[in-house]
Amino acid sequence: MPRVVHFEIHADDPDRAAAFYRAVFDWRIDKWDSDAGEYWLVATGADDAPGINGGLMRRRGPPPTDGAPLNAFGCTVDVDDVDAYAGRVEASGGAITVPKMAVPQVGWVAYAKDTEGNIFGMFQTDENAR
Repeated sequence: MPRVVHFEIHADDPDRAAAFYRAVFDWRIDKWDSDAGEYWLVATGADDAPGINGGLMRRRGPPPTDGAPLNAFGCTVDVDDVDAYAGRVEASGGAITVPKMAVPQVGWVAYAKDTEGNIFGMFQTDENAR
């Protein structure tokens, strides 16, 4: 059964957001040097404890407004075949918003929109991804 394996926090000022989450939850947040752009890895607890870790990234659009529906966290679901699950999204009335792309030496990721307009990611582990 597919499980949520990663979340993302979007922020206008990632350093300020990292300081907030470190102070509030004592999360470990480290900037990840990547060719893909600015990204911070968020560790929410020990690897052997229940829960998931995530990431923090610079917001690429307007921030949420007061009274608007929640749009603060994007979850990524672990799947065994991104292409197959993209097909399932479309067959169920959703849409692919970002086609499958490589996270070099880590795996494949694609983003989709559900029938309610919510965005989520799907990730397939593959050390050979390029």
